[in-house]
Amino acid sequence: MLRALAVIWLIWGLNWVIMKTANSFFPPILFVAWRFGTGALILLAVAYWKKIPLPDKKFVPWIFLTGLLMIVLNNIAAQVGMKTISAGMAAVLNYTAPLWTAILAHFTLNERLTRLKCFGIFLAIVGLYVLMGLQGVDDLGAAFIIIVGAMIMAVANIIVKLKLSKCDMVQLTTWQMVFGAIVLVLYTSLVPQGEIHWCLTAVLCVIYNGALASALAFFLWNYVLTHIEASTASIATLVAPVVGVLGGVVILGEPFTAYIVVGMALIFSGILIVVKKRNF
Repeated sequence: MLRALAVIWLIWGLNWVIMKTANSFFPPILFVAWRFGTGALILLAVAYWKKIPLPDKKFVPWIFLTGLLMIVLNNIAAQVGMKTISAGMAAVLNYTAPLWTAILAHFTLNERLTRLKCFGIFLAIVGLYVLMGLQGVDDLGAAFIIIVGAMIMAVANIIVKLKLSKCDMVQLTTWQMVFGAIVLVLYTSLVPQGEIHWCLTAVLCVIYNGALASALAFFLWNYVLTHIEASTASIATLVAPVVGVLGGVVILGEPFTAYIVVGMALIFSGILIVVKKRNF
């Protein structure tokens, strides 16, 4: 489980900068279509190679719904929001998803939302804000869109936990992505999106997002989500932005500031509080 989370942290942590970079070459929704279209094709090839059958009919409506929520709406919200606000602030807002997941899990999954768990989640989200250097929000409309996307992700997490825990993980991830990609391709075909400026960087953005941030990471996320508490799994994703910031320090030579140290301490403290599951 920890190895799966570590891969998710690494891939999604570095992806915020790559998604922001992709906005220089792609209209936002068109990039999301290319991302998940690529991911869907990769997973279909894997399913064909492993001779994995189609999912049971009882799972199909829920797979379609979670694909629409998790793949289409959440990622469109994040990509559109990053047009006018920084990747760091977009990450802060998108990673409020653990809060919404914990609230929903309290009412639907019998995962008790104690005062201590609330404090741990709040502490981790504050830590994320500090980690990103206490950035402000220039576009409140874009911020609202990303927060709504985080809420949508939380709803999808609960549905996966409630309805799809017994579905084969390759089936689940493949058809979530196929359904999501179909919706995105239809939308971008019918509604003008603007031009793509193809270059090596643009191609690499699609490859990274399609193969790693979509096909592999979403498969691992579904696996983690169906094996541990939804609120615990969701709060654990807050390690991803830490990895992203540290990657910027190591790879790009960005400054290692006091904000990073304090933010990391708050995030890991919050995660430990939630994982220990103490109750008042």
